[in-house]
Parts: sequence; structure tokens; C-alpha cells
Amino acid sequence: YQEQLDYNNPILRNCTNDGFLFQNIYIPLIYSILFLVCFPGNIIVIYVYIFRMKPWKSSTIIMLNLAITDLMYVSCLPFLIHYSVHGENWVFGSFMCKLVRFNFYFNTYSSILFLTCFSLFRFIVVVYPMNCFSIQKRKWAIVTCASVWTVSLLSASPIIYLITTRQTSNRLICQDLTNSEDLNLARRFNWLLTGFVFFLPLGTVTLCYAVIIYILARGPHTDTAYKQKARNLAVVLLAVFYICFLPFHIFRGLCIELRLHSVSCRIMNQVRRIFIMTGSLASLNTIGNLLLYVVLGGNFQQAVLSLCKQIIKTNKV
Repeated sequence: YQEQLDYNNPILRNCTNDGFLFQNIYIPLIYSILFLVCFPGNIIVIYVYIFRMKPWKSSTIIMLNLAITDLMYVSCLPFLIHYSVHGENWVFGSFMCKLVRFNFYFNTYSSILFLTCFSLFRFIVVVYPMNCFSIQKRKWAIVTCASVWTVSLLSASPIIYLITTRQTSNRLICQDLTNSEDLNLARRFNWLLTGFVFFLPLGTVTLCYAVIIYILARGPHTDTAYKQKARNLAVVLLAVFYICFLPFHIFRGLCIELRLHSVSCRIMNQVRRIFIMTGSLASLNTIGNLLLYVVLGGNFQQAVLSLCKQIIKTNKV
């Protein structure tokens, strides 16, 4: 998730990018690891959820949809790897530039919303166990997932307009939101996106797991293994939000705001480099999600072990 910024500010316009090695080694390395781990990983997860996890529960349906959106994203990583390795020269055309950038934002916000919905379901099950039977029905999970896909699509769709390619002397740059030519619109869109589709879910998830941990801590008769599972789930899910998503949103906003102010090239390059790192952190949510499937425990782990035993048995034959 690399940037080659073209600033409207005349002071910044002449800034040179001094992070060539950083962007052309760090980004391909991270994205290659993500692709090699998450592409087969999510295919396995989707297969297990579809063929090995019946009857489906509401949480199963939500996590299946999360795996599908992650697979959509990692499928586009080879384009970004090629872009970085070849010195940020986009050779796939304007349409693919828009599609790949859109896919990143769509994955980011669909992941955030799916994880938020999953947290709300867990909150109801733990805090209101006597009233959770209706919410666990599959129809509610299906309605929830359809709503998340719709909201994510609407939230990310302005990216298609804001993303453009830009021809330099010897290469084609696939620009991003932070260097959109329509700076005012990009700024407004960024704050709306950050406020309503990130910070609102962040507060919701944090509150849900704070209450869940508090309720379980006060319940002396609650099974110890169940408490530990809840804690592990909270740690992984909050880490995805606070480590993967929060820095990215902070520095994305900062990059856009700095285009409106006179700052030195040194400061701008430092912020740009940090933003590149936070972009790759945001992509690491796909690995965090794989850990989440494992932490969910019991049924999923048994299904994976059963699949592995079947593969080993087949190979022996």
C-alpha cells in the first residue's frame, strides 16, 4: 500500500521521495508474506465453514463472510507487489488501479463492520444469555451480513471517483485517497469515513469486550476455559482494531491535512513513510482474522484437524 504523493502545496510539490528502498523492499516483502499465508489460509477457512461446520450458527455465517472479503483482498496483492517492485510504475490500466484501491477500502471497512457485528452478537450471548436465542437464528446473521456488504459498498464507492492514475515522465502512478486531485472532497470523505465507519465501530467493540470481560470476571461459576477463550478473543479482536486499523486512520488523515499546510519536505517524508507502514499494518488484519478463527476454538479446530487427517489418509492411499 505505497504512496507517491503529488501535493497541491507549492512547497511540497518539489519534495523528493527519499524512501525508495523502503517502499520497494518493505512493501513487496510484507505483501508477499500476506499473500502466501492468507490466500491459501482463507481458502481453507471458507472450505471448512461451508463443508465442515454444519449446522451453521450466526457466528459461523458472519465469519464465513469475513473470510470471503479477505480472500477478495489478498487476490489483488500480486498487483501491488508488481507495482512496488517496478518502482511504482502501474502497467495494468486505470480501471484496475481503481479496482485494486477500491478493494483495499472495501476489505478494510467490511472487516471492521463484520468484526463489530460479531462483537455485538457475542455481547448479547454473554450479557443477556436468556434473551440470545432469537439473535442466534440464522436469518439475523444473513440480514446482518447483507447489511454489512451494502454499507461497505456504499462507504467505499466514492474511492472509484477519487482514485486516478497520473502519468509522469516515465511511469504511470496509481494514486490513492491521500493524493487525490480533488483534495477538498477527499478531506470530507476521509473524515466521514473515519468517524462513522471506524471510530464508531471502534468504540462499540471496545465497550462490548470491556463489559464481557467484566461480567465474566464477576461470575464465579463461569467455566475457566470459557473465560480464557473470551479473553483471548478480546485480545485478538482489539489488537486488529488498535494495531492494524487505528494507526492507518490517524496517519491517513494527517497526510491529507498536511497537504493544506506549509511543512518541510523532511516532515512530509517522515509522515509519508509512517503512513506506508500503517497501510501495511491495516493489511495485516487478514492475518489477525485467521488467528481469530483459531481462537474461536472447538468446532473450527476440530473441523480443520478432521480435514488434515482426511488429506493425510488420502495421500497415504
